[in-house]
Amino acid sequence: MAFVGRTLRGEWYGIVVDPLRRLRRRGPAALVLAFVACGGVIFFHAIAQHPTGATWVRILGGVQGDLPLWLALLRTPVSLYVPALDLPVWAGITQLFLAFALAELALGRRRTLLIAYTSTLAGTLTVRVMMAMGPGCWGLGLPPEIGQVLDTGPSAAVVGLFSYLSVVRRAPIVFTLTGGSMVLESIAKPNLAGREHLIAVAAAVALGLLHERGRRRRQAATKTQDAASV
Repeated sequence: MAFVGRTLRGEWYGIVVDPLRRLRRRGPAALVLAFVACGGVIFFHAIAQHPTGATWVRILGGVQGDLPLWLALLRTPVSLYVPALDLPVWAGITQLFLAFALAELALGRRRTLLIAYTSTLAGTLTVRVMMAMGPGCWGLGLPPEIGQVLDTGPSAAVVGLFSYLSVVRRAPIVFTLTGGSMVLESIAKPNLAGREHLIAVAAAVALGLLHERGRRRRQAATKTQDAASV
């Protein structure tokens, strides 16, 4: 119980308290990415309620596996703001805002955008590899008709940001609630979205581990320099 208490306390300060202190110092301007992300999703959801608007949303930000690679890459940044049209958009707005807000405060805008985009792009590109493998290839391949299914949109970025934060802030409980839930979802309901979420989690974890490895190397180099200068 003591270990669980220390873990919860550490995660509370690392994931919530420290970002809130930065928000108090910097003000609402520190949440530009979070507001832009939510505003973009609300905007695209609103115009997609009309047939013409839905067509334009698909043209601008709809990413599918059967698109030419150059076109998929061109649409991927916009797809971060295109919600799944068959799901209630308001249910995911809170998660979207929290993911971008906490990441922007804890990581900065540049790294937040990098993690969000990389997590989404990893799913998009890996699905193409799975389609090239074909069905029945150790259970990893996908049939060609999957190429007509739209990608997950902003949800891959959300789970990627939470997973990355969990690694760099050493928050196993947060990771279990986010990345672990994606694993359970993919098992309970195996579909394209589940696979893309798992890929986003894996990509974010790998980036987090690389960042931590680089940080430890820099700390070791600094200690070595300090010892040499004494």
